[in-house]
Amino acid sequence: MMKNFVEELKWRGMIKDITPGTEEELMKGPAAAYVGIDPTGDSLHIGHLVSIMILKHFQACGHKPYCLVGGATGMIGDPSMKSAERNLLDEATLAHNVSAIKKQLGIFLDFDSDAPNKAELVNNYDWMKDYTFINFTRDIGKLITVNYMMSKDSVKKRLSRDSSEGMSFTEFSYQLLQGYDFLYLFRERGVKVQLGGADQWGNITTGVEMIRKVLDKQAFALTCPLITKADGGKFGKTEKGNIWLDAARTSPYQFYQFWLNVSDEDAERYIKIFTLLDRETIESAIAEHRQDPGRRSLQKILAREVTVMVHGEAEYEKALSASQMLFGKSTSADLRALDEKTLLDVFDGVPTFEVERGKLPCGILDFLAVETGVYASKGEARRAIAGNGFSLNKDKFTSADGQVTEADVVDGKYILCQKGKKDYYLVIVK
Repeated sequence: MMKNFVEELKWRGMIKDITPGTEEELMKGPAAAYVGIDPTGDSLHIGHLVSIMILKHFQACGHKPYCLVGGATGMIGDPSMKSAERNLLDEATLAHNVSAIKKQLGIFLDFDSDAPNKAELVNNYDWMKDYTFINFTRDIGKLITVNYMMSKDSVKKRLSRDSSEGMSFTEFSYQLLQGYDFLYLFRERGVKVQLGGADQWGNITTGVEMIRKVLDKQAFALTCPLITKADGGKFGKTEKGNIWLDAARTSPYQFYQFWLNVSDEDAERYIKIFTLLDRETIESAIAEHRQDPGRRSLQKILAREVTVMVHGEAEYEKALSASQMLFGKSTSADLRALDEKTLLDVFDGVPTFEVERGKLPCGILDFLAVETGVYASKGEARRAIAGNGFSLNKDKFTSADGQVTEADVVDGKYILCQKGKKDYYLVIVK
């Protein structure tokens, strides 16, 4: 018996709008649906994760997911939720972005098995590149009235803004292109459902209308709410920008920290949306968390599940170890196991000093009070060492007559000094 996809999304809070008959259609048997992804960059970020998770649930319920990477529409730019027209990308850049995105999507969806519902990736550039302007306007432009297009929120909001730039015909035509994608996939691949974010409802229903007019058949649509933070801030944004799925842009440690630090209210929503944990497990975890919110048990489960899904178990373990570096009982071996980017992420914001490599070896008191300013004086440094209150690279330093040598340099460049339990200093060896 088919697993009820719509029911699964409902309890997870992942449905904003849905066309009548969608649930019934999907319960008739395996169906195909697609999500469109705009390839404006060569990495997805966690803002894309909602749509990806919808496809992941769709596949888990026995249906066939399609990922449409908009090689053609990416050259146009979607006006939805945008206050200004975007820069248009050239073909070479788009081709690079599409290749990178496909690789990332393979983390979440089964593209390679022999299962009848294995995922497929399509690129609308393939069917738009030879479609002439004259033919498109004759065949497709006549299907949708300007009145209909003007009634869409994405267009009305853009035109109502006080902007001297207005809205170009290029962007105005975007919903025709997206609508045609749906028509093409319905006709050529049997894709009856389009999924996406709530901001795409107008574009998606344009496709539904085209299919009705051209093929006299019913298509279906489902959108999920736009994810926000409880405090009104933009989801997935930090002071340093987007949280990317590419480890080179956002380290697994930073990725893990993002989820670990969400609010209690957001954790209760996000664990339903961004994990595959079942309802019973999630409700139990929420109940346990409410009994003792200070333990942040829900955030820990959320951070673990999403980090493992995106970066794998090994990177999660490294991120967990790195997270314990500041407050846990980490060792010198743990510190030396960090790659340079993660080490700098962990100790981002701590005071830093620079020491010339030629100064090593150096007596510990001179190192702490002369070459650096970890302590104000040699006497203060001596007292801290005598009182077991100073650590070098996470190891207690017990001899005021000891030296700092090249062997103490981590990753060929860094020495970590720690005063007491919480005060860290990073020394960069030049």
